[in-house]
Amino acid sequence: MAPTTDNAGYTGDPGAARSSLEALRAEIAKAVVGQDPAVTGLVVALLCRGHVLLEGVPGVAKTLLVRALASALELDTKRVQFTPDLMPSDITGSLVYDARTAEFSFQPGPVFTNLLLADEINRTPPKTQSSLLEAMEERQVTVDGTPRLLPEPFLVAATQNPVEYEGTYPLPEAQLDRFLLKLTIPLPSREDEIHVLTRHAEGFNPRDLRAAGVRPVAGPADLEAARAAVAKTTVSPEITGYVVDICRATRESPSLTLGVSPRGATALLATARAWAWLTGRDYVIPDDVKALALPTLRHRIQLRPEAEMEGVTTDSVINAILAHVPVPR
Repeated sequence: MAPTTDNAGYTGDPGAARSSLEALRAEIAKAVVGQDPAVTGLVVALLCRGHVLLEGVPGVAKTLLVRALASALELDTKRVQFTPDLMPSDITGSLVYDARTAEFSFQPGPVFTNLLLADEINRTPPKTQSSLLEAMEERQVTVDGTPRLLPEPFLVAATQNPVEYEGTYPLPEAQLDRFLLKLTIPLPSREDEIHVLTRHAEGFNPRDLRAAGVRPVAGPADLEAARAAVAKTTVSPEITGYVVDICRATRESPSLTLGVSPRGATALLATARAWAWLTGRDYVIPDDVKALALPTLRHRIQLRPEAEMEGVTTDSVINAILAHVPVPR
């Protein structure tokens, strides 16, 4: 069977798809400086049909990162600024009465897109936060009893500020568990920050990615070919046991009140497979599991208050578990 090709001319061949997805880093780097781990995490999420929570202080290019990814993949993207007065229908859409036809018609909300940027998701009440649950889990929206499928691919990239909690509504554990990855966006190094300022001094406009030279280097056909290849990536029984042992260890940790659920274990296996394929292998090794353990598990565990007061973090707990769980040979 010949490789498929979409309207933009992208091949559906797995080898070409890997090359195209690898080229994303260089393309996005034309707009965003020094955020390779976050770019890789977003690609992993797309391969696994998952969603991403981006955490970082204001001004570290979280929005620009998502926009650049959408541009480099030629995907439709929409941004919603989450505020306390945002209603569920502002996201999902609603029925609108048409006086000309004397009928109600459905007006799709911004969730009907490929990449939805849910900016500052923790600033809106739980009722509106929960309007995304069906979209994230079932990839559809039900309005007035009628389910409506979302486009494919579909990814929610939600952002939240880690330092300002006044007037926010923390995401409940059930919703956090719906995010495949939690990616932390750090402040840039001195060299990267100089690079950012130099670009702006030379006329870089973050609102005009075309002028910055960002071009589509992959497309939906590449994603489909890549997903099919990831699904064929071999996982040995030893690796499966390793993933389970890591997740079970979180449930027994004295520093935690909540450990990783079986859904979290499934997520870690999925992200490790995607990472193995991206690095050029058709089988998973323990290093793949270790590489994705922090972003996949850090939001699925909950610290005890006394551990938090002692300076323990979720990342330090996971790193300690990775250091103690026996690695399969």
